[in-house]
Amino acid sequence: MTAARTPTSDDRPRPGLRERKKIKTRMAIRTATYELIQEQGYDATTIEQIADRAEVSPSTVFRYFPTKEDIVLTDEYDPLIEEELLRRPADEPWLDSLRYALKKSIVLGMTEEPEVTRLRSHLVARVPAVRARMIESMSVTSSLLRRVIAERTGRAADDLEVRVYAMSLIGGLMEVSLYWAENDFEDDFEDLADRAIDVFAHGLPPEKA
Repeated sequence: MTAARTPTSDDRPRPGLRERKKIKTRMAIRTATYELIQEQGYDATTIEQIADRAEVSPSTVFRYFPTKEDIVLTDEYDPLIEEELLRRPADEPWLDSLRYALKKSIVLGMTEEPEVTRLRSHLVARVPAVRARMIESMSVTSSLLRRVIAERTGRAADDLEVRVYAMSLIGGLMEVSLYWAENDFEDDFEDLADRAIDVFAHGLPPEKA
């Protein structure tokens, strides 16, 4: 749930020319958006300014991203997490698989664009419109996670228990991002994600004396 350039792997076929152009345009829009936000703040940044900086038309921006909030929040990591989860051994404990996939995603984001990752978490924590859009978009991530859970457990993806479990995980990970930003990024993001998964694995521990 971070923004970076589209991940690729050695065994994934190279995108065609049309798809590469789309990726290039998406990344130009994202880069322009983050640069402008860092220069003048979120509220002062307009779609027209983003389009001008990215050298595209405002209609092109809207074709790729319905809202300004979507530019900030949309990333390429949900498919990566799904792919990594489906690659894990079928007999591996589910939370071990999730821990592995999340760690890989976090490491990729923090390695490639750490400042963008921090800025995005900061915006989710400080800008109500961005946080609201994040909550709206959680249903999309939930659908993805439910598919993987269904694959691993043999349950239907629309079972109530699967839906509750998936949204609990997603909500927990959103709180990790908020906690990280609210505490000025002092903690290691990967360690915080580990702590969150530990809660799902072992329950809420008693307060330390």
